[in-house]
Amino acid sequence: MTLRLYDTRSQSLQELDPVDPGRVGMYVCGPTVQSSPHIGHLRSALSYDLLRRWLEHRGYAVTLIRNVTDIDDKILRAADQGPDPWWAHAYRVELEFSAAYAAIGVLPPTNEPRATGSIGAMIDLIQRLIDGGHAYPADDGSVYFDVASWPSYGSLTRQSGDALLSGEDADPRDRRSPRDFALWKGRKPEEPESASWPAPWGAGRPGWHIECSAMAERYLGQEFDIHGGGLDLRFPHHENELAQSTASGAPFARLWVHNGLVTVNGQKMSKSLGNSVFASDLLGAARPVVVRYALAAAHYRSDRDFQDGSLVEAEEAIARMERLVERATAAGVGGAAAVVPDAFAAAMDDDLGVPEALAVLHDTIRRGNQAIDAGDLGTAAHAVASVHAMAGVLGVDPTTWADDAGGDRTHDALAALVGRLIEERTDARRRRDWAAADRVRDDLAAAGVTLEDGADGTRWSIDGR
Repeated sequence: MTLRLYDTRSQSLQELDPVDPGRVGMYVCGPTVQSSPHIGHLRSALSYDLLRRWLEHRGYAVTLIRNVTDIDDKILRAADQGPDPWWAHAYRVELEFSAAYAAIGVLPPTNEPRATGSIGAMIDLIQRLIDGGHAYPADDGSVYFDVASWPSYGSLTRQSGDALLSGEDADPRDRRSPRDFALWKGRKPEEPESASWPAPWGAGRPGWHIECSAMAERYLGQEFDIHGGGLDLRFPHHENELAQSTASGAPFARLWVHNGLVTVNGQKMSKSLGNSVFASDLLGAARPVVVRYALAAAHYRSDRDFQDGSLVEAEEAIARMERLVERATAAGVGGAAAVVPDAFAAAMDDDLGVPEALAVLHDTIRRGNQAIDAGDLGTAAHAVASVHAMAGVLGVDPTTWADDAGGDRTHDALAALVGRLIEERTDARRRRDWAAADRVRDDLAAAGVTLEDGADGTRWSIDGR
């Protein structure tokens, strides 16, 4: 069966038809590194990790590009609240993301370009749009995409008219239309000089949308197979990407794939509700393989409601695999060829149907236990091998997490996350914001992390160890 994925643009399941047979080029919108990673970031990265793993299992050579937006309005605002320059703040948060992804077994991308490393490519793309009559410079050194010049604008999300007011981050005095969006933002006097680059239209920095178009073309070419990202990025981000890339003459992505969002106990995460679940919360509450299972269990396109019992259910699911392996070892079950069952493969080929694939996995666990009970060690061996094969494809085989993933990698990831919180606490104490400092200590204590202040700084340990 050919792999089919739901394409947002056509609003239908489409067969994967690679530009280059046998190879798949995939671009995934990565994080804007202004603040610590939360459960939604992990879920999105994991969705495309699952797709990448399945494509590789199917024999494709996958080139996965996941960018880092390290210059943005939000990053500049966040850096204003701390002691470090914007670029140091962005890099520190980027390390948090990398550590969190690694902790839950997300494979490193083929390339992970930073926006600040592709400014030249962005300037070239903007110039092509100006030359083609699809963009115009403004008096302040900014450049805007002329939406009226591109009649197919709105084709990704099937919107038109007033629904397409995507230029909320632009100065209304400089735009011809409220629908136009910024490709380049002229430097403002209050912004640091280091956050601007020279350009033919004046010093400034790229708009958010042009970053991904330029980096996708730079690393994958003008046409590639899959563009992925969270559902919340469809508009305006992906709509604008599609418009500016196609207007420049690039076919761009063949398939647009979007993962669902995450709610917490039925509510959208927000600062006002105080219900955000951060990567550090999850990694402090359960084994990384359990966190991965909990986030992977729902279909990637569905919204995932993370409830208080979600990790408990995931822990039991992982434990069922572990008990089967333990029973098989004790019974002397021999090895067998690791083969993914046809039903599992059919589920994964059908728009990455992980819930149905997990049902096949757990049915195989049940049959394996029944075979051990009946003394049918041959059937048990095939069942255990199939469980390893399926769990391996999904990245949730607990036997492979027991060594590196459950040990050094998890510690390194946790160390990065805790280190970031300790820095926040140290900064709060420097500002004599004792309430904020105590809040960090209490949050870490609730996750089982103990802090000890000494002459040489703050040390941390888990449960006093």
